[in-house]
Formats: sequence, C-alpha cells, structure tokens
Amino acid sequence: MKKRRRLAIIGLEFGLSVTLLALTACGGGGNAVVTPIVNTYVLTVNTANPASGVSITVSPADKSGAGNGSSSFTRTYNAGTAVTLTAPATAGTAKFSSWSGCTTTSTVTCTVTVNANTTVTATYISSPITSVTVTPNPATAVIGATVQFAAVVVGTGTFDNTVTWSLLGPPGSTLSAGTITSTGLYTTPYPAPATVTVVATSNQDSTQSGSVTVTLNSPATSVSPGIAVEVSNQTHPINPYIYGMNAYQLDPNEAKAVRLSLDRWGGDAATSYNYLLDTDNSASDYYFENFPGSATNYPQNSEFNTQVVADAANGTKTLGTVPLTGWTPLRNNACSYSVAKYGAQKATDPYKPDCGNGILLSGAQIVNDPTDTYSHIDQTFTAGWVNFLAGKFGTAASGGVAIYDLDNEPEWWDGVHSDIHPKPFTYDELTTKGLAYAKAIKDNDPTAEVSGPVISFWMDFFYSKKDIETGWGTGPCYCANGNPTDRMAHSNIPFIEYYLQQFKAYDDANHVRLLDYVDLHTYFAANNGGFSTAGDTSAQAARLNSTRVFWDPTYTDPNYTDPDNRTSSAQPVPPNLIHRMQAWVAADYPGTKTAITEYNWGGQEHINGALAQADILGIFGSYGLDLGTLWGPPNPVTQVPGLMAFEIFRNYDGSGSQFGDISLAASSLDQGKLAVYAALRSSDNAVTVVVLNKTYGDFTGPLNLASLVPNGNAKAYLYSNANLAAIVAQPDLPVTRPTGSSNISTITTTFPAQSITLFVIPQK
Repeated sequence: MKKRRRLAIIGLEFGLSVTLLALTACGGGGNAVVTPIVNTYVLTVNTANPASGVSITVSPADKSGAGNGSSSFTRTYNAGTAVTLTAPATAGTAKFSSWSGCTTTSTVTCTVTVNANTTVTATYISSPITSVTVTPNPATAVIGATVQFAAVVVGTGTFDNTVTWSLLGPPGSTLSAGTITSTGLYTTPYPAPATVTVVATSNQDSTQSGSVTVTLNSPATSVSPGIAVEVSNQTHPINPYIYGMNAYQLDPNEAKAVRLSLDRWGGDAATSYNYLLDTDNSASDYYFENFPGSATNYPQNSEFNTQVVADAANGTKTLGTVPLTGWTPLRNNACSYSVAKYGAQKATDPYKPDCGNGILLSGAQIVNDPTDTYSHIDQTFTAGWVNFLAGKFGTAASGGVAIYDLDNEPEWWDGVHSDIHPKPFTYDELTTKGLAYAKAIKDNDPTAEVSGPVISFWMDFFYSKKDIETGWGTGPCYCANGNPTDRMAHSNIPFIEYYLQQFKAYDDANHVRLLDYVDLHTYFAANNGGFSTAGDTSAQAARLNSTRVFWDPTYTDPNYTDPDNRTSSAQPVPPNLIHRMQAWVAADYPGTKTAITEYNWGGQEHINGALAQADILGIFGSYGLDLGTLWGPPNPVTQVPGLMAFEIFRNYDGSGSQFGDISLAASSLDQGKLAVYAALRSSDNAVTVVVLNKTYGDFTGPLNLASLVPNGNAKAYLYSNANLAAIVAQPDLPVTRPTGSSNISTITTTFPAQSITLFVIPQK
C-alpha cells in the first residue's frame, strides 16, 4: 500500500508573507516533493535630524536589485540576509551621532540581519561647536624648554569646552615631535624637527579642531661657564675596573672596541648557578624553570667557563658570583611550581603549561619542595668551584677569575627566589653566610678578591629585609623602617655598617681580610629612567641631573627618604652614594674598596644616554669609586651611543688610546651645564680632559689649565648628535701659554650642544 502524506501549512503570521507548500506528484500520485517558498521581509531605513535626504550606502542590493538610497526608503530581503548600511559622517551641518535598530554597529556602519520587518534609524545632531582656536599663535619653542598652549572652544548653547591635545611632526620626518600633556603643556624633543604642529580637538565634536605650527629653535650660543683643570693636583689613581659591564651578552668585537676592563657574571640566575652541571634556574623572571646550558662535558665546558675564556682573550678580568641561598639546580627541565603537583596557578609558561608562577588562583603563595628542582649546598660547594676554577684558569694573581660577588640582591630572595628562600634575609643570615662563603673563596684562592653584600634597595642599606617587611606590615606607619626589630637586636646599627664591622672583627681576630669591596647596586636614575628610551627634553634633563646622586650632597629624590626617620612623613635625603660608601668604609672597615656592580641610566640609543653614561664614568673616576659594572650592555646595533660613552674613555681613536689613569682636580662653575673631568696619562704624561655639554645650545669659551706647560697643540675629539656612529677627530687646537705671572694655559673652543669633547694635551 502507498502511504498517505499530509499537506503541511507552516507559519501564518500577521504582517508576514505566507509560506506555501507545493505538492508535486511523482509518477501519477506517488511520493510528493515539498518545496518551501522563502519568507521575505521589509527593511525600512530612516534618518533623524534631518529626517530625509541623507544618502545611505546599502550592501547587498535587495531582491529587486535596489541598493543605495536616500532616506527614508525601504528594501526587501530574503529571511536571514545580513545587510550593511553606511551613513555619511555629516549631513549638512549636522554630525552623525548613532544608529538604532541594528544588530551591530561600528561608528557610521550598521549591520542588520533581516529576520523580520525591521526599521533602522541613523540619528544626526546639530553640533553647537563652531570653532577651536589655539594660542599662542604664531608660536616658537626653544629646544629644551616648555610652552603652555591654551584652546578656546566657541559654540552655541551649552556644550563641552574641553579638548584633547595632540602633536604632528612634519610630513616624512622620523624625528619625535616631543610630548604634550592633557593640559596643553608642550615639551620639546631632541633632536628636533624644524617645526611641529600642536592640535586641539573638541571633545564634544571631533570634527572641530584648531592647530598652530610651532617653530623649534636651538638656544643661542652662550659664553661657557668657567671650566678649569689643576694639572699639578693629582688626586688619586683611577681604577680601570670602573669601566666594566655585566657583559656576558656583549658582542666580542664590541668588548674589544670598548677595551672592557671587567666583566661581571651576575644577576638573578647567578643566585642558583650550578657550576658542576652548568645549569641555572630562571626564578620569578620566568616561571622558576631550570635551564641547562648547551655545553657538554661540564664542568670543563660551561657557560661561565666560556665567559672566562672570552674575557681573557679580550684582556678583560672576570667577576663571578657565588650562590648563598643554600640550593643549586639539578640538570633537568623541571620547574619549581608544577601545576600537576601544586594545582592551577595565576600564570603559567605558555610554552610549558605545567610551569606556574607559584601563586594559586586564590592568591596564596605555594609552599613548594625545593628538591623538585634543586639540591642542597653550603659553602663547601663554593670552595669546590673556586678550587676548580683556580686549577683550570689559574689563581686570580695568575690570570684566573679576579673577583667573586657574594650572591646577588639578597633583599629580593624571598620574592625572586621564593622557591628556595621564602623568608626575608636577616642581619645574622647574611653576615654569617658572607663570612663563611668569603672564607671558602679565600681558602681556595687567596689572591682572589671578594665583594658584598650586593644590595640594591635603598632601605636595605640600613635595615634587613626582615625589618622592612615587618615595617610594611606594622601600623601606624606601615613603612619600611617603621618597626626594625632585627636592627634593634643588633645595637641599632645600619645594616651595611654592621656587615662591614663583622668582617673587620674577623680580620682583627684572624689577620685575614675576607671582604675587599663593599658592593651596591644603584638603579637611581630619575623617574625610574634606567633601561628606558631617552624621552623628551624634560626626561633627558632629569636623566642628566640625576647623575648627581653619586656625588652631590644637595641632590635629593623623593624615592630615597631619611632612613633614620621612622615615620610615613620621612623627607628625602641626599644619597650621595660614593661619599656615603667611602664614609662607611672609613668608619667601619678601613681599606675596603667601593663597588657598584649594577646601574643603568637608560637612553643608550640616544646622545642623551651617551652623555649620562659618560658623566657616570667621569664621576666614578673623579670621586674615586673602585669598581663599576653597567647592567645591560649597549646593543652594538641599536645602542651605539651607549658604547661610544665607554670608547671616549677607553678607545677614543679606535687604536686603543685611553683617558688618563691619574685623576686631576677639575671644576666647572655649572656642572649641570658643562661638566669636566681630567686625568694625567702616566704612559706619556699627556693631560686628557673630557667636557660634556649637557644643554641644547652651544657654549664658547676657554678651558683653563693651571700649571700646564704645553708641548704643542691639543688633539680634540668630538661625539655628538651630528654623527652617532663614531667619535670624530677635530682639527688640532692651539694651547695658549701662560703670560706674566699667570700659570694658566688655555684652550678656547666651542662645545656643541649635547656633545662630548675630549682633549689630549701634550706637556713638557
């Protein structure tokens, strides 16, 4: 029997098309084929203010082929069709405001899926804003200065009179246009284009704006502030170790070009380095993962040993770092906070999702088992390493590893190395370990030097990390030094001084010096400008001004408050870092040298960064620092100015010629504008003088040289924004001899804006 089929009638709805089912007989009344007729709907497109006459773009065309239209109009579409409508931004004097009735919108575009009769409306508003003007107009700005701009918004009725400020450089220029604040304060760039355009755009109507073209002018050439060198006043030898870097990533050719004196192996990874297995742990820097080195046949071959070999080939001394935390990593690819073992965490390595950051989703810190990734060690591990290195490379005295740091930034162990040292360091821990590990080093290489405690945080110069965390958690101050229980238990002696005193006590009792350098890290660039790019001229000036932190007893920064004022209202005090370190040594352990094994002032891609770096090297030599190693060696492709700052002192002519090695007394009437550093080169008795013009205008005037009897003209070399790729030899300059009863010779020249000038003056 043949089956009967019902005729289905689907979906009669008011106002909609009726869908009919057509029955087609097959073979004279056999099985039927049901063919639906597709629903169609009407799309109505309206506009408001104006209500008509606005051209709207329509895509796709409707069933009858009709597309774009002028409001109001209708189009008919099959059910489910996605239609895109685009309205003009303006309609006469009115401005587009919004769409309604759309499925989605994006500014002037409306997308609607037609599944019913639908109406969409593009609404326009008549803008009350008629104009925006900017003053001053015309405008000029002197490079290095600021200009306050103002905007006047004119309109009718009630309106928003605020603006958004922006800058435009000349077409095709790659130079920065500077910066402008939300209040219209403009700060110039350097180097600067000839003009920039300052634009104020109405916040109510973005089609209304005003602008002014600003002409950028260099400051006029000025008479130099007095600069002088007392050639007969030899103040002290300059230790070549001040020209060092944490440079194991520096290109070997660049290491040779800067005649790198000292190369430090340090940083967070050094805290856990396992010399036997050539493995370190990335700590919180990257998900606490073990990273075995690529070398085989370790410990004979390793990353550290490779650095020692490369340093020796360049004539560079090596400074190593020994771990004090009590743990060293295994040679595997494990991580300290396995998700499988400890649970889901707030962040995981996208490439190794089982490796977490140690923080549970609840925010709690995981208490891990260090043996997941580490083995326990003590000072005998360090003894074995130093003994191994002395056997492989010789003792320090015979060309081996010269200096050893006692770990790295212990104040951050409980955060950076929370997997192996979750508690903050105390006075007793760091001094006891320091003594034990220093003895292990000296026992196995008596000629090696030891440097510690390698601390970077200002308040930890004066308190233990336990003090600081207790202070942060204790009211009413909730400040770093608010509740220093550890310091008070140690006779209220500032931490660095206590540390020095303990090493002196050992020396007094055993007649052995275990500590050769008091060692700090000094990331004290203004506005946290270390590692940042140069910025506008305001940022550049702040960077150069903040080098005063090393020597100027009047320079303060709000980040470095009085450590003896244990309240939340403590005022800034001068860090005066080099003098402060030298005073600690004089009071607590005479004969100890001073080291700054990490610092960075940023801007190394720019002449401003070169000036800051050269200023720091000049300061280190002039004020008698004994050791300095820049963290973040300049990239030889993108940060050439940072390298040139070293070369001006170490290899200014490309043939190995250097700044002098005996510091001479030098002075400037305005060190903030024209800084001067001088030294006698003992190899040929030449006087070398570096002059930094920190301003954006040229200076012309004399360099006074007391007690110098010249033997010919002075050689001159210039590094400036005119050629960032090289130090350029200048024509020789005459040296005017003293006359009458004067003992002052002079060199008169122009010191270009933002430049480093080196004089080499032969004398009889």
